[in-house]
Amino acid sequence: MEKKKVVLLGDSIRLMGYGASVPELLGDGYEVWQPDDNSRFVSYVLRQLFDSAARINEADVVHFNSGEWDICELFGDGPFTPEEFYVSQITRIAGILLERGKKVIFATTTPVRAENVHNHNPVIERYNSLVVPKLTEMGVAINDLYSVVAADIYANVCDDTIHLSEQGIRLCAESTAAAIRRACGD
Repeated sequence: MEKKKVVLLGDSIRLMGYGASVPELLGDGYEVWQPDDNSRFVSYVLRQLFDSAARINEADVVHFNSGEWDICELFGDGPFTPEEFYVSQITRIAGILLERGKKVIFATTTPVRAENVHNHNPVIERYNSLVVPKLTEMGVAINDLYSVVAADIYANVCDDTIHLSEQGIRLCAESTAAAIRRACGD
C-alpha cells in the first residue's frame, strides 16, 4: 500500500512544536515532510511554496500555519503584517495549494500568555477571525489550534510566553494528526 504524503509548513509553533510529533502519531501509512526552516512571516510561507514545489505537488495533504510573527508588535505602531495583507497572503497561499489539487489544512494561530509584551490574544483572535471564513469558503479545512491551546494557556504555553509546552505540543500534534487523517479519509 502506498503511503500518503503530507507536507507541514509553518512557523516555530510547527518547527519547535507539533511538527516533530505528527509523523509518529500518523504512523507507517504516512510519509511526512517539512522544511528544517522556520516559516516566519506569511510572505516567507509563500516563498517556501516555490522552494518546496516538488514536495507539495506530490503531497496528498498540505498543512500550514502562519501568524505569530505577522501579529507581533515591536514598535508600538501595530503588527508587522497589516490585516489586509495577511488575509490576502493566506488566501493566496491556499489558492496556490488548491490549484495543485491538494487537500489543504490551515492551522489557526495559537494564543500566547497574557504577559507576552509583543503578541496579544485579541489581535491573534482578530487575524484568525478574518482568515477562517475566507479559507472555509475556498474549501480549506481548519485545524483550530487556537482553541486547543486556549483551553489552558498556562499549561499549554511554556515560560517564554509564546511557544508550546510539552503538553501543548502533544495536544497540537494530536489535533494536527487527526485533521490530516480526516483530510485523507482515514
